[in-house]
Amino acid sequence: MPKTQSAQLSMTGKQKAILIVLLGAQFMFAVDFSILTVALPKIGSDLGFGLDSLQWVSTAFALTAAGFMLLFGRIGDLVGRKKLFLIGMALLTVSSLVGGLATSPELMIAARVAQGLATAIVTPSGMALITTSFEEGPLRTKALGLNGALLSLGFAGGAVLGGVLTDLLSWRYDFFINVPVGVALFFAGIAVIKESVSEDRPKLDVPGSITVTAGLLAFVYGLTGAEREGWGSPQTWGTLLVAAVLLISFYVIELRAAAPLAPVRILKANSVKFGNLGGLITFSMESALSFLLTLYLQQVLHLNPFQTGLMFGFLGLGAFLGGTFASKILARTGSKGGMVLGLAVQGVMTGVLFLLGENKTMGIAAVLVTTFVGGFGHVLAIVSYTVISTSGIEDSEQGLATGLAAMTQQIGFTLGIPVMSAIAASQYGELKNGVASKAGVLDGTTFAILVDGLVVVAGALVIAVLLRSAHSGTSAPVRAASDEEEPSLTAAH
Repeated sequence: MPKTQSAQLSMTGKQKAILIVLLGAQFMFAVDFSILTVALPKIGSDLGFGLDSLQWVSTAFALTAAGFMLLFGRIGDLVGRKKLFLIGMALLTVSSLVGGLATSPELMIAARVAQGLATAIVTPSGMALITTSFEEGPLRTKALGLNGALLSLGFAGGAVLGGVLTDLLSWRYDFFINVPVGVALFFAGIAVIKESVSEDRPKLDVPGSITVTAGLLAFVYGLTGAEREGWGSPQTWGTLLVAAVLLISFYVIELRAAAPLAPVRILKANSVKFGNLGGLITFSMESALSFLLTLYLQQVLHLNPFQTGLMFGFLGLGAFLGGTFASKILARTGSKGGMVLGLAVQGVMTGVLFLLGENKTMGIAAVLVTTFVGGFGHVLAIVSYTVISTSGIEDSEQGLATGLAAMTQQIGFTLGIPVMSAIAASQYGELKNGVASKAGVLDGTTFAILVDGLVVVAGALVIAVLLRSAHSGTSAPVRAASDEEEPSLTAAH
């Protein structure tokens, strides 16, 4: 598909049908990421999980989702994105049924591993189907804006939905709800999605696939281990060191491979590097903020889990509006300007929460307003980073580009919480029976919130300085660079 500005100003009926199916799937996976949050204690007591093993309900999902994302993104380029999308939807439907019927910890972990694999299969293939169904320009930006809005709405709404289902019915319905939706999306995908596959199908880079998948698995395991063991644990640093060695080995392999899994010309492209950096910052710091605010709302203001979930509804509303208006904002600011603006809004709205106190009325009002406005900026940054990191890339490599973007998203969700929870814990003061005082929790969470906001604002400044300005109009596809040329990528808005 040529990367030219489309004269088409509105979606066709076929495009709308495709988008509904793809966005429905992305929303479903976003809900899945957070729907079990409030149900974990009940799952643990019902199935006999020990305190040291319950975290694997979340870790098993995060490991497989992030670890296999890049690999399946590239496989989609080679064997067909629609085919992989349907396989992933079928796997999610079956694994959700298994999870809902699970009667032992082993069966539950197996179901969560399968759900993580389904996420790694569907997320990049679904995003690639969006980018290959819409030419670069206003329609693609609009589609990606809706995608970003539903992602954030799904993550915010998943905890609320999980709390409602767990309280009114059973935690098993957190899994069962996927079954009818998954079946509907599977057959709708067969009916409306057209197969999208690279015309040039080189052999899969097996050494690169092994090293990057193992490296990502080790990296995510190290991050989740930091939550359990602490950052000073030899196990945490040892795992992260193994991850670094494997990922460096992957880069060296890609330099020499005849048909690399991730061509270095793309990995070194300016917009791929800094577009994904912006994505990593916005996702990691927003997930950390949600965690810190949960501590504040429950341990300082004494809200119950259901009330806490409802508080995040304003974040979801702001996120939805951000996605709705993103295409219009990017038409004025460009994708670089949109990312800088989105990060700046998110960072400032996060940073001012440093002033939170013990007054319940003021605290609730402050959280509602700042998360609403910050959610708007957060999704504007998400849409901008997706546009930047997938623009100017041939359709034959869209699975790779979207796989990188989706991997950034998953790593961001995994990275933010252990880092910011460690920062918060450093300010808790003296613990009594391993528990921080109310004042200690307030000091720790507000300090970590300030750091969170400063990181996002710093990210906006880095992007503003180092990301090459997006051009209006067209962008040239990334091509193989000669030895004298610096690989680069121009991002269109």
